[in-house]
Amino acid sequence: MFQTFDATPSPQASSERVKRLRVLLLERGLKGFLVPRADEHQGEYVPPSAERLKWLTGFSGSAGLAVVTSKHAAVFTDGRYTAQVRSEVDGTLFDFPGLARTQLTGWLTTNCQSGDVIGFDPWLHTAGEIGRLTQALKLHGIKLKPVKNNLADRIWGTGRPAPPRNPILPHPIEFSGRSAADKISAIAKELKTAGQDALVLTLPDSICWLFNIRGSDVAHNPVVLAFAIVPAQGKPELFVIPEKNSKEARAHLDGVVKLSKPEKMAEKLKALKKSGKRVRIDPETAAWWFTHTLGPKSAVRGPDPCIALKAIKNNIEIEGARAAHVRDGAAMCTFLAWLDSAAGDGTVDEISAVRKLEEARIATGALKEISFDTISGSGPNGAIVHYRVSQQTNRQLQQGELFLLDSGAQYADGTTDITRTIAIGQPSPEMRERFTLVLKGHIAIATARFPKGTRGIDLDPFARKALWDMGLDYDHGTGHGVGSYLSVHEGPQSISRAGMAVLEPGMICSNEPGYYKAGTYGIRIENLVLVSEAEIPPRGERPAMSFETLTLVPIDRRLIDISLLDRNELTWLNAYHARVRATIGPLVDPSAREWLTASTGPL
Repeated sequence: MFQTFDATPSPQASSERVKRLRVLLLERGLKGFLVPRADEHQGEYVPPSAERLKWLTGFSGSAGLAVVTSKHAAVFTDGRYTAQVRSEVDGTLFDFPGLARTQLTGWLTTNCQSGDVIGFDPWLHTAGEIGRLTQALKLHGIKLKPVKNNLADRIWGTGRPAPPRNPILPHPIEFSGRSAADKISAIAKELKTAGQDALVLTLPDSICWLFNIRGSDVAHNPVVLAFAIVPAQGKPELFVIPEKNSKEARAHLDGVVKLSKPEKMAEKLKALKKSGKRVRIDPETAAWWFTHTLGPKSAVRGPDPCIALKAIKNNIEIEGARAAHVRDGAAMCTFLAWLDSAAGDGTVDEISAVRKLEEARIATGALKEISFDTISGSGPNGAIVHYRVSQQTNRQLQQGELFLLDSGAQYADGTTDITRTIAIGQPSPEMRERFTLVLKGHIAIATARFPKGTRGIDLDPFARKALWDMGLDYDHGTGHGVGSYLSVHEGPQSISRAGMAVLEPGMICSNEPGYYKAGTYGIRIENLVLVSEAEIPPRGERPAMSFETLTLVPIDRRLIDISLLDRNELTWLNAYHARVRATIGPLVDPSAREWLTASTGPL
């Protein structure tokens, strides 16, 4: 199994840990200390050794920040985790103000006084984050101070897991579609054009994309934890723990990069600074430590160029994504056929469903990993947007309830992410109504036509209109970018209220509107879509882009109220199901094929 079902830390443990942290605050002369859900690489997903927020508070979500002061404490999360944070964290110890980026300053100024000092780990916050917070707190006389040895780590002590040391794995060109040398040359050209001498890379997925390598340092993410410096002229330098340099990795990287120990990085940066070199560093993805070490004269703020480049998939990656989704669709249909036959007898629970789905993906013979912990939410658990089932929370799939299943796989040729909401027994009229409203939003995105220059924020209302008309909504984005055998969450593109990046042909996004009735059920319908090249529509005058749906799995027809669908929506749904049936049918066994045929018939 790639997924474990261990219970989250007991909130009771937080009380003693917070007390010990406050003792250290007094010793250091600090009013408070920031504990983010981040590691030195600032990626969304972190290894167990960096799960400080979870260890201190019990919160297991993938985005959050805690602040502990001498008398108060708070955990900040986004809308995905509103319910989860309250179920996992002791509310008598911590406040739950909301989003860190909008609520942190207000909370600190309320609970601190002029002259107070808040400590932070210089490796665990970006330069942009610290810069903005410094300016906001300065107006109130509150200061931020870097702390050399992380205070949470001091308390965690020997119980803290060791950092990962897994080997680097080559990612062959048959999957990457472009050589590392070619990518490096493109980066060097961009640096020269900008008059910059070097680039510092800190994001694991950027480094893995650039050098065509993969790894297993972070669960469900095929990345290597490392840093890199790419010069405008000369060979890049990869700073990585020597134990990770397998024989295959050294052969793959020979002549492409210089391998160095991580301890050499500070020395290299100081040498660049001393020689007056202009070094690009992304203030939104690189730790504050880097800009501080380089200093204001050498550190040139600019975006990590790999983010935009890897978001636009080349032809080999696009064909790989299509193949991965066909393979994954067959596995999903095998699982769903089993679920329909087994769920009615009351023996299936959230964990057994996860295990059965993983078995179906393993049976493809191509599964490398799952792409995230499967969200397997029965009934009220489905209303927790990013619910993670554990032995403690596991519940049976019950008649008259909805089952929300959000899962994905990592294959060498592509990354998948799919959500299906499934009726267990007879759904209520309200469930069918709300599901159909979500489906209308999903179809609106799937069928959207949009001109060049369109951003995700421009399309996001398409997915919400049917819900808005009924006074309903959901508190998460409609879509995120997806990598190519990399992170299941990838920027810069998103379909959301924050989606300011222009959607470009070759980008892959999710299309996942939802609806959540707290304590009762959750609904989400998610397919991955590929932004397609612009063409002039029939009778049109201007080129327009569109989406190609990659995911090929039936949408539960039992939950659809067809009286709420217009003719075009029904046409899309029937055509989608016909495509699923024709593509996946030949790949599954007779029993699954029979289920598939029945589940994709025209409405």
